[in-house]
Amino acid sequence: TGASENFPPPVVRCGEDKASLEAALSASDAVAAGPGWGADAFHADMLKTLLEGERPIVLDADALNLLARSPGLELPQDCILTPHLGEASRLMPDLPEYRNAAAQALAARFNCVVLVKGPHTAVAAPDGRLSLNSSGSPALGIAGSGDVLTGVIGALLAQGLDAFDAARLGVWLHGKAGEAVPMRGLRADDLPDRVREAMGKAAVLC
Repeated sequence: TGASENFPPPVVRCGEDKASLEAALSASDAVAAGPGWGADAFHADMLKTLLEGERPIVLDADALNLLARSPGLELPQDCILTPHLGEASRLMPDLPEYRNAAAQALAARFNCVVLVKGPHTAVAAPDGRLSLNSSGSPALGIAGSGDVLTGVIGALLAQGLDAFDAARLGVWLHGKAGEAVPMRGLRADDLPDRVREAMGKAAVLC
């Protein structure tokens, strides 16, 4: 369960079999899944194993696409879905038009926390709570930005935050990181250091 010469240092991976995955789960506090996957049978089986692991989990990218194709899958209580509007419409074809209502409808449908990404990202809990994010920048539209957000939320889950708080704090920190980077020449790899800086400022404010 570590990085290799084929993976950049921030990426953690495990062996490509169920036993290795279950061993990694047993040593984990939380899971972030979906970015860099494919929507194939192997990853469908991986998603099922992860959901059975009863760890707090954040799902993004192809994990959401696989979930849309597998309506019988049960989600653990501390689960967060992070779709953009296109992924959200695949999860729920009769999705309400507006982002706030879409997040609330998905949270009720899947009985978990859902954030629908975009300007003023909406974070909804199944009990009806709704949070609208106040941070952000158009710079965050770059490829890989959403993957960084998934990792930030997963890290907050691993620190013991509940799903709703991890989602809304993660979105805010990610947005503040976007505000701190230049609009031109930005790469997703530039964001983690800015997230760390934003976390330090948030700790002082709290």
